[in-house]
Amino acid sequence: MNTTIPDVKQIRRDWRLVDAEGQILGRMASRIVVLLRGKHKPTYTPHLDTGDFVVVINADKVVVTGNKERAKLYHRFSGYPGGIHSLTTEEVRTRDARKLIEYAVFGMLPKNKLRARMLRRLHLYCGDRQPHTIDKTLAIGKKS
Repeated sequence: MNTTIPDVKQIRRDWRLVDAEGQILGRMASRIVVLLRGKHKPTYTPHLDTGDFVVVINADKVVVTGNKERAKLYHRFSGYPGGIHSLTTEEVRTRDARKLIEYAVFGMLPKNKLRARMLRRLHLYCGDRQPHTIDKTLAIGKKS
């Protein structure tokens, strides 16, 4: 019987390269989520993890628009009274610029058990160098 729902052995994962230099954070993160979930494939099924590996280079050169560099806050809570800690985008960028993309992608992925599996396929690097072998024909996001 022919079906579009793939068997686990039939899922083919490509490696995609995204150059974050000069790209807007939210727009780039939404494109990354599509690749991680596999929504660009004809075999996409919401309950299966059919996505690709995504390698992001130049993560430290991603752009945020407007006043978000100083106004947007990233919160974390320790669980204790008075234990909320907030960082601006500027502070997150100075500590670890890769976290900006990670937080954006994390928030856009589905809130279920597949999220952690999809995030494991996201590789973030601050410079041009990365150790993965990527077919250059799959490179996206580079503005000419």
